[in-house]
Amino acid sequence: MQDSAARPIARPATRSVARPVARIWLIALLALTVLVTGCSSIRLSYNHGDTLLYWWLNGYVDLASGQKDDVREDIDGLLAWHRKTQLKNYVQLLETGQRQLQGNPTQADLLANYDAVKASTEVLLVKAAPDLADLARALQPAQIASMEKKFASNNADFRKKFMSGNAEKRQNVRYEKSLDQFETWFGSFSREQEAIIRTLSDARPLDNQLWLDERVLRQKNIIVLLHKVQREKMGKQATEALIQNLIKNAFARLEQSEHQAFFDASNAATMQMVLKVIAIATPVQKTHAHERMQGWIDDFNSLAAEAR
Repeated sequence: MQDSAARPIARPATRSVARPVARIWLIALLALTVLVTGCSSIRLSYNHGDTLLYWWLNGYVDLASGQKDDVREDIDGLLAWHRKTQLKNYVQLLETGQRQLQGNPTQADLLANYDAVKASTEVLLVKAAPDLADLARALQPAQIASMEKKFASNNADFRKKFMSGNAEKRQNVRYEKSLDQFETWFGSFSREQEAIIRTLSDARPLDNQLWLDERVLRQKNIIVLLHKVQREKMGKQATEALIQNLIKNAFARLEQSEHQAFFDASNAATMQMVLKVIAIATPVQKTHAHERMQGWIDDFNSLAAEAR
């Protein structure tokens, strides 16, 4: 890759921080959300991933004409690497999920699954770091301002959806979101099952302001990094080191927030809800989940084979 200092406007990259690295989590967005969405064909989404990622990034920074080809090149390269080296990990994770579904998974099983996803995310971000450094060096002040506006807009949407109304309304919104996710895996639930899920959902600690505060902190760290790079006209190596540190700190914060007691309680309650849903799932619902995962396994295996 050519040093971007030789170009007035070089190449962008993607996000940067904890769960959403701008979320610089561009590639994680494609690779991991595909595991938890209701997409009927992962192959279709994955094969259009370059376009989806490009337009996602463009929505944040409004790419200049001189940047677009470089961005597409970076995305193509990263997706090619991902297809060749990472899809087998998703297959293994899904196969583990299938086995667990047939037995009685424990909280330790869910934690192991979470750690596997987190590790995959970190690998993706580290791989993307050189391209992220190019983008950080290439962005113009107006593009950084555009990212700030996009963050503010996203935060306003979050407040409107998850923080408006009384506690009952916020509980209901959270429950509906969880139910939709469970239905992606298991299909529809009976009213009795929905009542159990609702009780478990409401038992989780509710403080959306803390979730928003974490989101705002991640966004602030990204903007501070970009301004520092531009202000000090940092070279690629120094910029990449900053990004690597940002990624490292973001993952560390998942375990070291000043609000860790709340997040730990929330995560524990969520895991208990997942375990209970598995326990009350009927054989038909478990078969639905198994077949859904098998479809994704088949798609990932086909995508990996095409890469070879």
